[in-house]
Amino acid sequence: MDRKFVSTSSPYEKIASFSRAVVQGDWVFASGCTGYDQDTDSISEDPAEQTHQAFKLINWLLDEAGFSLSDVVRIVVYLSDREDFKAVAPVIGEHFEGINPANTTVEARLVDPRMKVEIEVTAYRGS
Repeated sequence: MDRKFVSTSSPYEKIASFSRAVVQGDWVFASGCTGYDQDTDSISEDPAEQTHQAFKLINWLLDEAGFSLSDVVRIVVYLSDREDFKAVAPVIGEHFEGINPANTTVEARLVDPRMKVEIEVTAYRGS
């Protein structure tokens, strides 16, 4: 079974030898997506806006892989401050309404102190 790799123009993908997403058969495994906006080279201070930005990347990479949000079966959300859950959860709910994937949310220090949220998704075709 062939693997398909989805990448962006991020230099970190080359430096750390990773793909934004890997498609293996009917599965896609997406790396963590943050609120960093590559177009403007900026990160909003608002955790809800960062979550919306992360979903822009998630939607793009799923589309590139031939999947959609409706195929997502599991998400992992990393928050730099658990208090931001109140702002982030409704945005996640907006994007996954009616899809209801399994969700694990944890507090963790993220690689850039400006980042407040990072989201990983796993999707299965035909789910």
